[in-house]
Amino acid sequence: MEWLTAPFEVTFVQRALWGGILVSAICALAGTWVVLRGMAFLGDAMSHGLLPGVALAALLGGNLLVGAVASAAVMTVGVTALGRAPRLSQDTGIGLLFVGMLSLGVIIVSRSQSFAVDLTGFLFGDVLAVREQDLLLLGVALLVSLVVSVLGHRAFLALAFDPRKARTLGLRPRLAHAVLLGLLGLAIVASFHIVGTLLVLGLLIAPPAAALPWARGVRGVMALAALLGATATFGGLLLSWHLSTAAGATVSALAVSLFFVSHVASGLLRHHRARPAAPTPTPVN
Repeated sequence: MEWLTAPFEVTFVQRALWGGILVSAICALAGTWVVLRGMAFLGDAMSHGLLPGVALAALLGGNLLVGAVASAAVMTVGVTALGRAPRLSQDTGIGLLFVGMLSLGVIIVSRSQSFAVDLTGFLFGDVLAVREQDLLLLGVALLVSLVVSVLGHRAFLALAFDPRKARTLGLRPRLAHAVLLGLLGLAIVASFHIVGTLLVLGLLIAPPAAALPWARGVRGVMALAALLGATATFGGLLLSWHLSTAAGATVSALAVSLFFVSHVASGLLRHHRARPAAPTPTPVN
């Protein structure tokens, strides 16, 4: 069993594992609502919308996390504001913000005369470079996500299944939507330097989607999604170590693979249960 434990005897792989587990839990809390509400495009747009803030922070020698938070805040406010425009669909507003923020980020990068902005690290992350202070920040982000999820659970639930009823019950669906966008932004900001913006959707969407056929209730989906995300992290790091592949991409690919395995298994189980029982033979006297 040395092949199973040897990678995790190395300190930086241990930190990567813990970082991936924390990210999986954060993404499970936000990603469940993303899947239930069909907000995958929004998640993709917000993850790419971080580029201007990250690029500007890198060029100015500032903290990349602060730049990412600023961009996430701009995206959250922009999506909320455009979502209230009477003649503009939400998808159109999200698409415009997506292209606008991404274009601005590329313009900022193109003005640089150096390689100060590591686009590869931004797009694909570097899970093996997780530091102890990163784990602390992820722990704080998880705590904030838990508090927001618990306090907003009733409003998020009503918003996901019947927005009109949420308004009738006085749950303020617009405010709940804005808070949910903030929760999504927090998950993306906390995750982008681990698996990158291109791969963050793997942990944000795949585990909750894989958990849907098996879990009962939203909380069950969240718990199972966190477990599946942690499994993808462990398996991805293990495969990456032995196959010499990119760690973040391997983790995301395994998370997506778990989704397909889950839905194939669920389909086979439904098919088996739907098969009519064989008729009982009539005894011959």
